[in-house]
Amino acid sequence: MVYVFLADGFEEIEALAPVDFLRRAGITVKTVSLKGKSAVGAHNIEVTADINMDDVLFNEDVEAIILPGGMPGSQNLFESARVHEAIDFAVSNDKLVCAICAAPFILGRKGLLENKNATCFPGFESELKGANVKNEGVVCDGKIITAQGAGVAWEFGERIARELVGSEKSQKILLGLQWKK
Repeated sequence: MVYVFLADGFEEIEALAPVDFLRRAGITVKTVSLKGKSAVGAHNIEVTADINMDDVLFNEDVEAIILPGGMPGSQNLFESARVHEAIDFAVSNDKLVCAICAAPFILGRKGLLENKNATCFPGFESELKGANVKNEGVVCDGKIITAQGAGVAWEFGERIARELVGSEKSQKILLGLQWKK
């Protein structure tokens, strides 16, 4: 199970491209609205979530959590106690913690990037406290995957899938999508 947290102001591509990729890989993904049953993205696209925060279960079925970027979406995620609970659960249970665009700042503020390689949307580097900041599209360091923004959302989804189901399957999906890099 992968949870993708949607807060009002989230970047739609950064949330939905990884959801699509992971579902193609056969991974169970649940989009989670921070309030109610839907969230409105940064570009006024309303997305009906699979579940809301009250339905999130922290148990052995959780494989990863994803924090999409966008503003004020990332700030809204940061202000949610339940999102912090999800991050803490994932870290303490050796699950993937994935953040894209502005959202890696949440991990930086929590001290989770200390001595880790990480990336983010340009301008948020100072928020990645203690990280070895890389100017790369997607960076994986242990159980933390970070990405720069919407332009690498497919690669972000692929990297998460690779960690969960292996590179052979994730590369096959990229080929099927006619991905050209």
